[in-house]
Amino acid sequence: MPHSFNKIWIHAIWATKERIPLIHQSIEQRVYQFISEQLREQGCPVRIINGMPDHIHCLFLLSPQKTIAEVIKQMKGSSSHYINQDNLITDKFAWQTGYAAYSVSESMVEKVFEYIKNQKSHHQKKTCHQEYKEFLKL
Repeated sequence: MPHSFNKIWIHAIWATKERIPLIHQSIEQRVYQFISEQLREQGCPVRIINGMPDHIHCLFLLSPQKTIAEVIKQMKGSSSHYINQDNLITDKFAWQTGYAAYSVSESMVEKVFEYIKNQKSHHQKKTCHQEYKEFLKL
């Protein structure tokens, strides 16, 4: 086989430091756009980014030249620098250290897309902690 082919969808979730709700509605689209641009620059096309004031969900294709850890580290570092540098919030912004990342089969991409798209209504019924426990069971 003369060429390699990779198509690995990743559903990544990460939270603000101490889950403080810092990503207010007034800045969330700017933050999501910046993260999307950072991921694309790393060769990771983004399908969707959405979340809540204290955490973000992102569905993207993993670049064959990068590891998930490299991608998330770069994106989290650059986005927190952007938020602080542009004074998007009055407090100092930081992401928590960890993250969750799940592979998504091609047949489930649309279902995950809809799940991420509907985060606001989803979290009216379920807390972040309940959601996290359910992901761990999966």
